[in-house]
Amino acid sequence: MHLPLNNTLKIGVNTMHRRTEPGVGQWLPKIDDLVAMVEQVDQFGYDSFWCGDHISMEIPFMDPLLQIAQAAVASRRLMFGTSVYLLPLRHPTPVAKQVATIDLLTEGRFIFGVGVGGEFPKEYEACGVPRHERGARLSEGIGVLRKLWTGKSVSNDGRYYPFEDVRMTPAPAQSNGPSIWCGGRAEAALQRAGRIGDGWFSYAITPDMYRDGLVVIEEAATTAGRDLDTFGTAHLLFARVSDSAEQALDEASRHLSIRYGMDMRKATKRYGALGAPADVAATIRAYYDAGVRHISLDFAGPYERRHEQLERFANEVRPLLHDLM
Repeated sequence: MHLPLNNTLKIGVNTMHRRTEPGVGQWLPKIDDLVAMVEQVDQFGYDSFWCGDHISMEIPFMDPLLQIAQAAVASRRLMFGTSVYLLPLRHPTPVAKQVATIDLLTEGRFIFGVGVGGEFPKEYEACGVPRHERGARLSEGIGVLRKLWTGKSVSNDGRYYPFEDVRMTPAPAQSNGPSIWCGGRAEAALQRAGRIGDGWFSYAITPDMYRDGLVVIEEAATTAGRDLDTFGTAHLLFARVSDSAEQALDEASRHLSIRYGMDMRKATKRYGALGAPADVAATIRAYYDAGVRHISLDFAGPYERRHEQLERFANEVRPLLHDLM
């Protein structure tokens, strides 16, 4: 089989609330800050807004589902999604309720990206979940979500989340619930995406790695005997538009090194879309050629200059990609 991909490229933005780092003192984000950001993303013509997920990180990090619930009031057009939600850290039953609610509050404009994370082991320790169980918990958890989203009385006889005769209502706005896009780049994660996912959301890989990943996903889908009508392909891309590639790299890597608590310069250069508009567009086009149909831009750099990046990309980069949209 060939994975059924859309022809058009959709471009979104990653992260709603973030303070400029290094920050000092208590962070007190304002409602108006989030609303203004969502309105800007909408007005500049982006297609979607995405939020990542961490319980504990080097920098302050807010819950993605709560941010999206608030953001949905500020835009009636944008798609929203998680990129990605660390489902194994939670019991999937209350998450099913939260996501069904989000799907209703966004009027069906929601994609549930899920993954296992693992960059910060203390998250698993704090949640009382053994890291070696995270893949199995994610796979079973996806099944639990889909059962509960039917709105019917369902049971689950799995290893981690057994229950009998539970009916959860109201059902999500989208029939059978939101699409579930699986994150990850390890072999097991790719096979999971092909076996039970509705899409793949990648991070920190090159276009060639993305193309190779789709081969693994397609093989897993074929082995599972799946007959897919469509398959979502997304990638979170570090980006910075600048007059100089070196300046873009300096600004982006400085910010990302603070965010991840390590030197990110090499990774930023390898995985980022950095520099002049033509350079950024060429990188995105390479990911499209590899099979990506949804780009989520993480404008790495000083947060107070976020508006500048949103505007420059919309006005200078997107026109260079018009033929893909």
